[in-house]
Parts: sequence; C-alpha cells; structure tokens
Amino acid sequence: MTVLTVVLALLAALGNAAASVLQRRGTTQVDGGGAAVARWWSWATRLLRRRVWLWGAALLAVSGLCQAAALAAGPLAVVQPVMTTELLFTMVIGSAVFRRRPDVRTWWAFVAMAAGLGAFMALLSPTGGGSTVPGSRWLWSGVLLAVLMVVLTLVAWRLPPAPAAAVLGTATAIGFAGTAALVKDALGRLPDGGLGALATTWQAYAAVVVGLGSFLLLQLTLRAGPLVASQPAMTLGDAFLSMLLGRVLFGEDLTFGVRLVPELLALALLIAGTVQLARSPLLTSTDGKERPW
Repeated sequence: MTVLTVVLALLAALGNAAASVLQRRGTTQVDGGGAAVARWWSWATRLLRRRVWLWGAALLAVSGLCQAAALAAGPLAVVQPVMTTELLFTMVIGSAVFRRRPDVRTWWAFVAMAAGLGAFMALLSPTGGGSTVPGSRWLWSGVLLAVLMVVLTLVAWRLPPAPAAAVLGTATAIGFAGTAALVKDALGRLPDGGLGALATTWQAYAAVVVGLGSFLLLQLTLRAGPLVASQPAMTLGDAFLSMLLGRVLFGEDLTFGVRLVPELLALALLIAGTVQLARSPLLTSTDGKERPW
C-alpha cells in the first residue's frame, strides 16, 4: 500500500465529494425526471443547461484522472476502499458551503468511519497482484456484472423513492467498480505497448462505455431518492466489490487468518459510521428544511 496510491485515491475521493454536492443540487433544481423512463430525456436535456451540474461533471472528470493514476500505481483493493472517504469529504464540504456545524452524532459517525476504514485497510493489507487480466476472466465476470446491473435497475423502477435509490446506488457501485477494474487493466498494458496500446485494447473502450453508463445511472440514482439511501450503497458497494474484483481478476493478496475477527470488527465500525454519516442533516439538506441536495 504505497503512499502515492493512497494520496491519489484521496484526491479522487475529494473530487467525487465536491461533484456529488454540485450534481445533487443540480438534479433537484430541475423539475421532472425521477425514475420514469418516458420523462428522462427531457429532464436530462434541461439538466445539461444547469451550470452547477456542469461544474460537478467537470470535477468528476478531474477526480477520474486522479483515480486512474492511483489505479496505475497500486492495487484495486487499495484504491477503491480508500475512496470511501468521499463521504467524509462530502460532510466537510457540506459543512463549509452551507455554514452548518456538524452535531455530536455526526462527529462520532465521522470518527467511526475514519477509524474503521483505517483499521480495516491496515489489517487487510492488500498487496501484490498482476497489472493485467486474462480475457477469459473478463468473459464470465463481465457478463455477471452486466446482468446484475440490469436486474437491479429494472427492479428499482417498481420501488418507492428511498428503496429505489438504494437499489440504483448498488447498481451504480457495480458499474464504477467494473470501470475501475477495466481502467486498471488498460493502464497495465502501457509498459509493453506505450500509449498506442490504449488505442488497440478493448479494455479502454469498454471502460469508456461502462463508465459513461455508470455516470448516467448515477444521475438517476441521485434523482430517484434521498442521499441517505443511495450514498452508503454506492460507497460501500464500490469498495467491497472492488476488493473482490482485485482478488478474482488481478490476483491481489488479502490477509485474513488470525486477523479475521478484528477485521470484521473494523468492518462493522466502518459500515455503522458510513450509514450514520449518510443520515446527517449535512448530507440530506441545504438549510433548516429536510430537502436533499
């Protein structure tokens, strides 16, 4: 777990947090849309005219570059879990932008999530692994991930706002985890083929397609329901699936054995902190009213 990898992942998380605040604000300022397919195109067209949403999109692009650099420098099982700090940064940014002090419960959630993540990553100690993935591994895993995303998205159409946001958040997490794995695989081919390798490998094009699809799904997720429902699903789902993909696709080593019990305790602390932090008024309202970003 190199310092460079962690720093780049933290910068990516910071960019994602700022983008999440701006885009959530943009999506809620545009009437209509939601999870209704018939109204989505009109809603998306109006959304593209919102300056605050466009700034969020620009920040998301910058954070994507930082994430790509982190993936090139270190294991997938390190980069994506470290990016769960996005929720911590979201709280800090929300507090500064809307000039609202976090309450005691929020601060405890902040500490719990940070301590849980730090302990979990230190105990799990992801290391090693290859820089590329054989095509045969992608064949079955890619189909499985795609099917899961489609099924979850279809299920979300029939659910009330909060459950729909949680389910769509999980589907979005699958998409972003898959995109990260594809980006890492594509970048891993640079040492052998240089920049020209990116133009000839299917992983690069697949990363663009899956990443764009996940980005669009993120907009539906943010619009479908409250951030308290979608954010934990996106944050934790991306992290845990990325660790699994790192192990299955890249052969990255994860330490268990005698550390399993403390790892589970750290994981429980991380989950509890994440869920509680997502319930903070700083993440669910912009003023004294209960209105989502």
